[in-house]
Amino acid sequence: MKKIVLSLAGVLAAAAFAPEAAAVPAFARQTGMACSACHQQHFPVLNSFGRAFKAGGYTMMGAQGKVEGEHLSIPDTLNASMVLKVRYQKQTNGAVGTGNGLGTVLDSTGNGQMQFADEFALLFGGRVAENVGFLTEVNLAGTTNGAVAGGLKTPFLFDVGAAKFSVIPFTTDAHGPAYGYELGSTGVLRANRWSEMRRDTSANQYAMSDGNGSLGGFNNGATGFAFVAQNDMGYINYTRYTPNHLVGGGGTAVASYEMKSNYLRIAATPTVGNWALHVGAGFLSGTSEVGLVPLAAVPALGGMYETVGRFADLQAHGVVGGKELGVYASYANSPVRDGGTCGTGVATAGNFCNVYNPTGTAHQAWQIGADYSIIPHALALQASYRAGERGGTSDNALLIGAIYDYTQNVALHANVVSRSGGRYVANAAGVVNRGKSEYLMMLEMSW
Repeated sequence: MKKIVLSLAGVLAAAAFAPEAAAVPAFARQTGMACSACHQQHFPVLNSFGRAFKAGGYTMMGAQGKVEGEHLSIPDTLNASMVLKVRYQKQTNGAVGTGNGLGTVLDSTGNGQMQFADEFALLFGGRVAENVGFLTEVNLAGTTNGAVAGGLKTPFLFDVGAAKFSVIPFTTDAHGPAYGYELGSTGVLRANRWSEMRRDTSANQYAMSDGNGSLGGFNNGATGFAFVAQNDMGYINYTRYTPNHLVGGGGTAVASYEMKSNYLRIAATPTVGNWALHVGAGFLSGTSEVGLVPLAAVPALGGMYETVGRFADLQAHGVVGGKELGVYASYANSPVRDGGTCGTGVATAGNFCNVYNPTGTAHQAWQIGADYSIIPHALALQASYRAGERGGTSDNALLIGAIYDYTQNVALHANVVSRSGGRYVANAAGVVNRGKSEYLMMLEMSW
């Protein structure tokens, strides 16, 4: 703990010498604007202009030249970026317990884990035509078969007065159905979260992120079409999808899956006084095939699953004491299906496990947090409390953290999490679940 406190102190001291820097990632190149033009406080949180750029399908141009002709308008350069995350992560109780049930268990000796690179990806994005854009992510780390397309979406936009209508075909390996279209930063979309410790600072990421085998919960693969209506006051996104990645691609023997799952996202985006708000809810429903293994053979790993969940969230961006403040709150619930027998190898005809909660215990959570920039676009301090429940057992998390932007595209993160509740009470053998305390240090770069 002493080392973490010293690290945070170092971040605070270094912030006094924060330099200005121009942006270099793909969209900055296309628009000719710095990162801070689109991002609130720090990457990846979007401000109002950033949300408008995304809602416009990444098509807006700036000073960059174009190649134009009849029915042609593209940038004269294919705009690219690279994203790198290098992390050090440590959990307490490392030598005992079975993990906190929230993802990969870290080093069993309790010495912590160096993750180089936790993420390393090549991103291309921008304008395809006046009303067509694209974003694709090619994962260069954490794969077993070389470079893998982690995500691809191609928004088609249609302007109707003050409103925009979009049709967005997409596929993703780890962001779920929200990947097609999402403007908030509460963690509904894994990549757009205000804090790196996603399960401790987002109810969505906690309640609907449990996977079983290759499923991965709400952050699993998804392929489908998002149909969106949006204006200055909000948006409605209806997505029809299958919870599988790269349908018929990547060398898989499966030609296609039926898109039988539904994702409905409704959000209001008004400005009240000096506060830019994003308030909404989401609902998931349907039954879809997942994986290649028939349900009757191994019900916990493949076959038909329900896609069921619901959530609500609030995001408010404003200024307090002359400094930017972000406030985030969220609630999420993923119910049990199949009479609670999910994961036990028992199949019930017509009553399938929930792909977003295949563990057989109900998950729900609420969360509230704040992100305050004590030095504009240089140093932000964060605090969050998440109250969770898994199968009737409480699982709460208190986080404090700091993000220091060395430049607009290079950031240092430090987080300390303290967890409490029934999941961390010693059992009869004196064993406590791993992860009661957790520390994270991260270098994040994009260029």
